[in-house]
Amino acid sequence: MSEKDYAPLSSACVRALHEKLYDRRKTAALEIEKMVKEFAAVNNTGQIKKLLKVLGQDFALSQNPHARKGGLIGLAAIAIALGKDTEMYADELVKPILGCMADQDLRVRYYACESLYNVVKVSRGSVLRHFPAIFNSLSKIATDPDHNVKNASELLDRLLKEIILENTEFDLDGFIPLLRERIYTKNAFSRQFIISWISVLNSEPDLDLIKYLPEILDGLFRILDDPNFEVKKMCETILGEFLRKIKTDPSKVNFGATINILINHAQEKGDDLVQFSAITWIKEFVQLSGSAMLPFMSGIFTAVLPCLSYETDAQRNIKETATAVNYSLMKLISIKNDSDEHVPTELDLHSVVNVLSQYLIHNSIQTKVAVLKWIHDLYTKLPTKMGEYIDVLFPALLQTTLVDESDQVVQQCLVVMAEVISSPDSNKNGDLYYQKFIINLLSSFRENNRLLDERGSFIIRQLCVLLNAEKIYRTLAEILKKEMNLKFASLMVEHLNMILLTSSELYDMRNNLKELLSEESKSLFICLYETWCHNPVATVSLCLLTQSYNHVCDLIQLFGNLEVTVDFLIEIDKLVQLIESPIFAYLRLELLEIPSNKNLIRALYGLLMLLPQTEAFTTLRTRLSCIPSLQLPYEDNKIIKKKTSLVSSVDFRKLLQHYVEIQDKHKEYKGIQRAKEISSINNPTVDM
Repeated sequence: MSEKDYAPLSSACVRALHEKLYDRRKTAALEIEKMVKEFAAVNNTGQIKKLLKVLGQDFALSQNPHARKGGLIGLAAIAIALGKDTEMYADELVKPILGCMADQDLRVRYYACESLYNVVKVSRGSVLRHFPAIFNSLSKIATDPDHNVKNASELLDRLLKEIILENTEFDLDGFIPLLRERIYTKNAFSRQFIISWISVLNSEPDLDLIKYLPEILDGLFRILDDPNFEVKKMCETILGEFLRKIKTDPSKVNFGATINILINHAQEKGDDLVQFSAITWIKEFVQLSGSAMLPFMSGIFTAVLPCLSYETDAQRNIKETATAVNYSLMKLISIKNDSDEHVPTELDLHSVVNVLSQYLIHNSIQTKVAVLKWIHDLYTKLPTKMGEYIDVLFPALLQTTLVDESDQVVQQCLVVMAEVISSPDSNKNGDLYYQKFIINLLSSFRENNRLLDERGSFIIRQLCVLLNAEKIYRTLAEILKKEMNLKFASLMVEHLNMILLTSSELYDMRNNLKELLSEESKSLFICLYETWCHNPVATVSLCLLTQSYNHVCDLIQLFGNLEVTVDFLIEIDKLVQLIESPIFAYLRLELLEIPSNKNLIRALYGLLMLLPQTEAFTTLRTRLSCIPSLQLPYEDNKIIKKKTSLVSSVDFRKLLQHYVEIQDKHKEYKGIQRAKEISSINNPTVDM
């Protein structure tokens, strides 16, 4: 090139700027600085712009890396010479330097950082209009593999932060989109750079970064998942600073725009710190914003309910925080809804019920119990609204009651079921759901004898506590009375009878049956008797309970017509054990009366005669030998108190006829079943 192409630079200066050695380029830079000062003194802006063009294009864009270095040092010299007047030439200075910050030559990148540092140091606030472009270049060069380049970029970075903090006119609205874009980088150094900037901006009260939190929070939680400990720690610190600011001044926070971000990250199970931090934020949001969180309750459930199942020490803090969130939400509902008429419109009950229904089949006992407590609480607080969802919840509740292996879950589920089927708002069709539940319960017992053996007593006893025990037994008896599977009917009666005679939950019902002092108790006895006829020994025990000893004698007389099986003898054996238990203490005390109750004695001897000479036989015989009236005389004129029981008004002749009819059906049923068994043996099915 001819010398005039580089004017106003001298040929010596041009050669020096192309030199490999730094000192010679430095000498040229001093010449340029002197030249620019002279131009500025006479206000020769034309020559200054010509010089900027030469250095910014011919040198900074040269194919020769040494020329590019010369151009950069020359541009820095111009800025130093201009001082505060650099604002007039900021575009011509900054743009070519930024172009060199991505240069393939590491020395060019280094000098670009150094050059821009000098420009920024002189320009101060006037360079802020170029801040997005500078920030973008810095975020990229933060990952530079060369140590010297990194050091140079860090010096520039610190200078920029210093200028930002001293300048109240920083355009945060314009910067946030750039920050939001760069925050999703996966490079550890770039992430450190981003976090450092967020920390600086957040430390300046006038910038009010907290209102932009929805724009950057997702990116911060992604950075928190970084495998690099230093990056992770930096991010945890800045999140902690944000949370402290939120707690200090919650009015500035857009909780609604932020909560879904937290819900998403609270469900990430790969990193305990991420999950713990997200749930901690949710806890604070619920406590600070109150009813503003109601529209997001279903989402919060998806975040916290699974965490209630955590058992490891490492996840204990997550579980405890999730428990606190769950408690705060329940408390919020309690405070917000003093009556069903004050149901908040913000609460999306439909989505809440859907989420709770899904988590009813969760593997965790703690999660399922929490879900059931929520359903119960909502039914208690909002009976009318929750009544609309009974068709959704009822099948899920029924399934949980019958198949869950945890007693704690089943017990809590029965609490909910009791609330549902007894609620007038959800029970508009009378006893529809009550009957439906009992029918399904019996159906499950019929199909799964193991369920009946292992869980039957527990379920029925709990129902008797939660609901009216007499109604439960009446309903079961009325349904079983029509049972076509007579074997199951007999088995079910055996279980129900044992529960009736032994469980503390049915103490009051036993007393009512024992005394038969009211028409209601008499009606209950007749209802049970008609179904108890499916099981002869259960029928006898029921009559012993009601002190219907004369009828017991009649029943035992008919035992001679029964097929005496091992199971039958085992049942009598159990009855003898019951007679010796505290339940029948009153019966044993009746044996002390003089004159003795001959029907009671006959009944007990009848049982004795049915038993083979086993331990039960010896026990009952020993008891009968202790009856004093068999050895002691009594006075004929002794007054015997008459009982006020209604047992004498019971039509036992009719009941006995019913008993015989039922036993005849059982005899016929057994015959049919045996015929089927023989037929299946003689005609086995052959798989083709």
